[in-house]
Amino acid sequence: MDPEAGSVTRESRLKFYRTTLCLAYQSFGVVYGDLSTSPIYVYKSTFSGRLSLHEEDDEILGVLSLVFWTLTLIPLCKYIIFVLGADDNGEGGTFALYSLLCRRAKLGLLSASDAPDDDISAYNSGLPRKETVASSILKEFFDKYQSSRIVLLLLVLLGTSMVIGDGILTPSMSVLSAVNGIKIKATGLHDNYTVLIACVILVGLFELQHVGTRRVGFLFAPILLAWLFCISVVGIYNIIHWNPRVISALSPYYVYNFFKKTGKDGWSSLGGIVLCVTGAEAMFADLGHFSQLSIRIAFTVVVYPCLILAYMGEAAYLSKHKVDLQRSFYKSIPEVVFWPVFIIATLATVVGSQAIISATFSIISQCRALKCFPRVRVIHTSNHIHGQIYIPEVNWILMVLCLAVVAGYRDTDMIGNAYGLAVITVMLVTTCLMFLVIVLVWKRNILGAVAFVIVFGSLEMSYFSACLAKVHKGGWFPLIFSLIVLSTMCIWHYGTLKKHSYESHNKVSLDMLLSMGPNLGINRVPGIGLIYSNVTTGVPPMFTHFVTNFPAFHRILIFVTIRSLTVPKVPLNQRYVISRIGPAEFRLFQCVVRYGYKDERKDSHDFESRLIETVAEFLQSGSDDSEVRALGMEFGLNQQESSPPVDVAALGLENGISSRASKRTVRFRGVGCSKELEDLTEAKESGLAYMMGSTCILASETSSYLKKFVINIVYGFLRQNCRHPATALGIPHTSLIEVGMVYRV
Repeated sequence: MDPEAGSVTRESRLKFYRTTLCLAYQSFGVVYGDLSTSPIYVYKSTFSGRLSLHEEDDEILGVLSLVFWTLTLIPLCKYIIFVLGADDNGEGGTFALYSLLCRRAKLGLLSASDAPDDDISAYNSGLPRKETVASSILKEFFDKYQSSRIVLLLLVLLGTSMVIGDGILTPSMSVLSAVNGIKIKATGLHDNYTVLIACVILVGLFELQHVGTRRVGFLFAPILLAWLFCISVVGIYNIIHWNPRVISALSPYYVYNFFKKTGKDGWSSLGGIVLCVTGAEAMFADLGHFSQLSIRIAFTVVVYPCLILAYMGEAAYLSKHKVDLQRSFYKSIPEVVFWPVFIIATLATVVGSQAIISATFSIISQCRALKCFPRVRVIHTSNHIHGQIYIPEVNWILMVLCLAVVAGYRDTDMIGNAYGLAVITVMLVTTCLMFLVIVLVWKRNILGAVAFVIVFGSLEMSYFSACLAKVHKGGWFPLIFSLIVLSTMCIWHYGTLKKHSYESHNKVSLDMLLSMGPNLGINRVPGIGLIYSNVTTGVPPMFTHFVTNFPAFHRILIFVTIRSLTVPKVPLNQRYVISRIGPAEFRLFQCVVRYGYKDERKDSHDFESRLIETVAEFLQSGSDDSEVRALGMEFGLNQQESSPPVDVAALGLENGISSRASKRTVRFRGVGCSKELEDLTEAKESGLAYMMGSTCILASETSSYLKKFVINIVYGFLRQNCRHPATALGIPHTSLIEVGMVYRV
């Protein structure tokens, strides 16, 4: 064996281990904040209802056994073993599962377009698996019944809206529960003061969101590790000091005995027990920032055992102090370390709240990219970490709703009922999507998929039914909120589809436009015109409307279509698809710009520089009728000596991103190609103009009253109050031409 090869292998292995351990360390502050702070309120919420009438050791140990097996089955078995393996090229979350189904099983509605996108090589590297009988039957079902695809999309959007609801309930529940601990020492403190303190902390938390997590992120992991250390040490102390027999509660017999003695009251208490797995979904949702191995190591080695010790210690204390059922967590802390633990608990809840707020920003950004959410302003707070974003409008709405929940409920038991319903709904959605992934994407035996649903789905349905029974006790909030968010996303998506459908059906062929030229006396003016539309072939109706009223357009015309795909990220070398429209002398081009749902949209100047560079590379390739995936492609440079040099810097390409961007002077093939590049240079120097439609979408006169209400009122209101498309794209107003039109859909 070559010693050098062995040394390289050893170094790469050590680097892999260091990177994995570093990611595992960082994941404590981002992924596990919510899950790690759940011991503060689980026992209190569980014994808040009729279960408080059952205060014997068997009931307390039964609750501990339920908590242990819930933590073992859902986070450890379901997420760590199975769900983390269903990543979408390293990305996780509800949209990642839907993306897999859209791309690999063709079940989606969000990626419908005029042209397929099977050429995104980063997402087609795996070998195709052989179809099974079950996968074929399921595909035939989805192909036959279009409504099944709509139901699937609604299921995904329901899970998404519940995650957004978590962005309200998690900070409210965590911060208020932590602050309530101060009443253990200040027994006469009125509830109004604890609510006020919680509101002040929440206002401060949301006020600091614009700074981004990058500047304070290095504190998150140490705080969570200190918290986990505290609760595990306190748990060990309580087990030894109060009741070592609680270890026997790890036996599932105590679950059976618990339900045997408590009956319906025990079933009702499941709404509180489910809070022990709040934040488990974050292990999958935040997968894109870490790795499967790092998240698995962090949970199984540190988080899981620490949580089990904390719950066992609290149960040991309760078995000897049943009068403290409603304040068991802080009461179980030894007097000498109470204040340090209280401070760390408050900081840990803030960290956990920060994580879910950041996740809410991320998922809304994904919805916006897939045209399922109105346009909002997305600010990237870090130049190094892509996922750290800030959305001002969403931030302030979340803050107001958090304050309303804290001030309105004033009780963690009521908030817990709402919180549990939101959490278990998201988990049920994940279970349903995983069934489809196992059968249609992994193409495994359907018996394995059915077993997955039976084991985890039945467990989650038990919790869901218990939470649903508490709708009148606070559980109505996530239902109403998710209904509002779901309706908003569906109406926005429906209106956008209707707008795109109108443009596709009313587009004009190039021949018809050119045949109108002599009659209209169309003139070509110097410069480059970028025509933004949703039409990938042909001429958009907006441009035809403009030309018939103002018969002139720029010497070089580029029709730009921005498409959002159901993939996380599109590689830069496959982002731009260039094709020519008509003969070369017309100087008309079509550019389709493809983004993934996690791609960052660059500013206008950077975008136009890359776009013009792409057109230059297209011309350099000498392609007349074929489309080119530009940026990063290598073209032949067998120039003719008669071809004059073209200065790339003159095209504004010195900031380009291709491997040849550093070359300032390049010779191109062919005199005709050189002439086109000279025209491109001159047009660039003359300036750029942007054109887009300023459309008014109205339902047709024959439409139903419901459609008129949805399109004319709700969708119209959303369009008027969201960000303008030109502002969202960073287009300068001084160079913008807007063409007004009314679309009757």
